[in-house]
Amino acid sequence: MKNKKYLFILLILILYGCKKEVSVEKLEQTNNNKPNIILILTDDQGWADVGFNGGTDIPTSNLDRLAAEGVVFSNGYVSHPYCSPSRAGLLTGRYQARFGHDCNMPYEGNNDASVGTPLSEKMISEALKENGYRTSAIGKWHVGDHPDLHPTSQGFDHWFGFPGGGMNYWGISKGALNTIYRNGKKVPEEELSYLTDDFTDEAIDFITKKDKTPFFIYLAYNAPHTPDHATAKYLKNTKHIEYGNRNVYAAMVNAVDVGVGRIDSTLVANGIKENTIVVFLSDNGGRLNADNRPNRGHKGMLFEGGIKVPFFITWPEKLEPNQKYKKPISSLDLFPTFLEAAQLDVSNEKQLDGTSLLPYILEKKKTNPHEILFWRSVGGFEYAVRKGNFKLYKSAYKKKTLLFDLEKDSYERHDISDENPEIIANLELEYKKWDAKNIAPGWLDPHAENVLLEEERLQSILRKSIKNN
Repeated sequence: MKNKKYLFILLILILYGCKKEVSVEKLEQTNNNKPNIILILTDDQGWADVGFNGGTDIPTSNLDRLAAEGVVFSNGYVSHPYCSPSRAGLLTGRYQARFGHDCNMPYEGNNDASVGTPLSEKMISEALKENGYRTSAIGKWHVGDHPDLHPTSQGFDHWFGFPGGGMNYWGISKGALNTIYRNGKKVPEEELSYLTDDFTDEAIDFITKKDKTPFFIYLAYNAPHTPDHATAKYLKNTKHIEYGNRNVYAAMVNAVDVGVGRIDSTLVANGIKENTIVVFLSDNGGRLNADNRPNRGHKGMLFEGGIKVPFFITWPEKLEPNQKYKKPISSLDLFPTFLEAAQLDVSNEKQLDGTSLLPYILEKKKTNPHEILFWRSVGGFEYAVRKGNFKLYKSAYKKKTLLFDLEKDSYERHDISDENPEIIANLELEYKKWDAKNIAPGWLDPHAENVLLEEERLQSILRKSIKNN
């Protein structure tokens, strides 16, 4: 009797062990089917600073080739016209005004954990990590200065980069925010060369780790943000550009292009390109020395030149090449898009403002991803609404509420607000209803003051040109 009892227990243990092995094997198979995801963000890059948007002076052959392998978004928007708020929206999939992050953090750098994207806001990295992904943040962070808000507290297993909003490209430390860290520890300056190359190297190292787990890499280059720093290697590729500042800026963009090409080659060499999603975009419109043509405006403005950016997605296993998607989409859409690609239930993340783009770019849905999009800067100091073809812009630069028909006037040359008071009223009402669900900025930055100074300088130049005729 006792022997039978032992045999029964042994049988149960064997069956349990087999079941456990099967479940582990099943989990591994599920994870192996999930795509790797690389989200590449550049900083202050102009619309026409890539060949796939018609640029001709900056060599971007790798970006152009990748864009041709997937889907280019010709109306790809970000959620804010400058750095930190745009990143907060991108990483959370929510309008950053929902949690009061519509300003850059105060520049003094003595910010506590109440300044930045709060830990209560779920990031893409957290959702993917919860579901079996290994996660890495590389490059510029700029959504929380305090160590409690750094990437390793926001769902990233690995972090290599700097916390602040800008840094020299040689890795020379200038205070806590402008120091390169690896997982919270300062990286010796002698180990750094040129940050764009260093960030590329780190991404390649993460990709090539011997691990069957799918990965998510958030690669946030600080290029081509100021300061204008480039190496002889990249300046050689842009020597045909005779305007000096544009020449250096172009070399910085070229460094990103070369880096992305190296990453793509690494995917190919490791046999994982087919099931790797690569998304490329800029955090906002281009700065001085960038080229936003033919769009009006630049970084900081809610004209198209401040919020419409170079933007594409590739996924060889699923997406057909040489596609152009013309309907308006947003950087807010990447969070739910990645979840659906990873075979996760997007409906579990009810807080999201974005929508998965997969049904649209796979042509399963013919409707618009968004019927309406909103932008709020500095607590409503400026705001914009796009509904259908019409775009309303309450512009502090122009001290006027502007209206454009983007189907007839995609470059925003002709303000039609005076002839369309009903449309203005409708869009302002839409904005008020949307903004009622937001909160006031948790802090302020100098943007409002800078806007007024910039516009006054422009008007002064115009007045002088007329006077001297």
